[in-house]
Amino acid sequence: MADGEMITITNGTLTAAINPLGAELSHLHGTDGGELMTDADPAFWKGRAPILFPIVGALNGDVLRIHGREYQMKKHGFARRSPFEVVEALADRATFRLTDNDDTRACYPFAFALDITFTLDGATLAIGATIANTGDRPMPAQFGFHPAFAWPLPFGRNRSEHRVLFEHDEPGGIRELSSAGLIMPAERPSPLHATPDHPPEPGSVAGRELTLRDDLFEADALIWDQVRSQAVRYGAGEGPHLDIAFPDTPRLGIWTKVGSRFVCIEPWHGIADPEGFTGEFRDKPGVFVVDPGAVKRIGMSISLAP
Repeated sequence: MADGEMITITNGTLTAAINPLGAELSHLHGTDGGELMTDADPAFWKGRAPILFPIVGALNGDVLRIHGREYQMKKHGFARRSPFEVVEALADRATFRLTDNDDTRACYPFAFALDITFTLDGATLAIGATIANTGDRPMPAQFGFHPAFAWPLPFGRNRSEHRVLFEHDEPGGIRELSSAGLIMPAERPSPLHATPDHPPEPGSVAGRELTLRDDLFEADALIWDQVRSQAVRYGAGEGPHLDIAFPDTPRLGIWTKVGSRFVCIEPWHGIADPEGFTGEFRDKPGVFVVDPGAVKRIGMSISLAP
């Protein structure tokens, strides 16, 4: 879908453009006009901020098992490639909806309505997902955000100066992906470190700052399977930065393609299949269940801070 067909919202402080194909945040600008999102260079990755539903990551053999039946589903699910209906488009707010159809039911046999709402408030863009079970049986699902931010940000700092600062120390290790994109059983040490400006919290020996370098991502994403923080700060030095909050998601992925000009900071309510997993979808790690007539709400926000 061309940029001209996107839905643009603005409030004089931020301007966001959303593509109804996938309800994908495609551009985000401050008052200076600098692009805060990826350049989507096809030499690396054409994505911008896909919505991950009804799965996060890859399934073992691309197979989803529901009540003993097997369905085929590609990595990250179908929402990111599905056209959403524009149900509201105001000056500073827009809502997009995906409902089940013949194509979705062929790989995910549930009735649902997925609403993605983008709201501007001052220097903050809030993104809210509402996952409604419109059917008559419990619906297992996963959901994730996958925004790709400019690296470097457009404020004159070098790429090598950029950091991700977690809200809290993260004492655990990180998970690795196999060549098939599945979660490997062993953890590896966290790349987070303490700094004089951000020493360890009392009683902790862990750190909370990630210095971004290409070599961190040679084996794919960095995955915090259980993250204590509900927010991170992304930027360089004392310049403007992005505060990214994710109060509803217990996992976090950070990913890029080596040599690209983006970094993804991905709040997830779900995770790829563990290596060798052949069980029912609802029994895998990171799955939540929405009862008939109920809704699950998951949100994140992006704030431009001076």
